[in-house]
Amino acid sequence: QVQLVESGGGLVQAGGSLRLSCSASGRTFSSYVMGWFRQAPGKQREFVGTISGSGSRTTYVDSVKGRFTISRDNAKNTVYLQMNSLKPEDTAVYYCAAGQMYSSAWSLYDYWGQGTQVTVSS
Repeated sequence: QVQLVESGGGLVQAGGSLRLSCSASGRTFSSYVMGWFRQAPGKQREFVGTISGSGSRTTYVDSVKGRFTISRDNAKNTVYLQMNSLKPEDTAVYYCAAGQMYSSAWSLYDYWGQGTQVTVSS
C-alpha cells in the first residue's frame, strides 16, 4: 500500500508559478512510476506528466511542455510538479498517482492522492 498526500496548491495570477509536492508512505517509493493528473470542473481527468522510478525519464502532455517540470527525490519519498508561466486554463484539481507502468493512462495507476486545488486568475 502507498499513501499519497499532495500539497502546494493555491491561487496564483496568470504568468506565476507554483510547486506541488506529493509525499508518499512506504519503503518502495523508488519502484513506482509517479504521475500527475488534473481535473477541471466538468471535464475529464487529464494526464499532465509522469516520471520514472529513477527520475531519468519524464513525459508531458503537449499543453504543459516547456512550462511544467516533474522531479522526484527518492530519499524523501517525494515527487514534485514545478509549474511556471501558469495560465487560467491550468486551473484544476491536481492529483499525484503511483503505478508500476510508465504510462499516460490514469487507469494504470494504482494509488492516488486526495488532490490539491490550483486556481490561476487572469
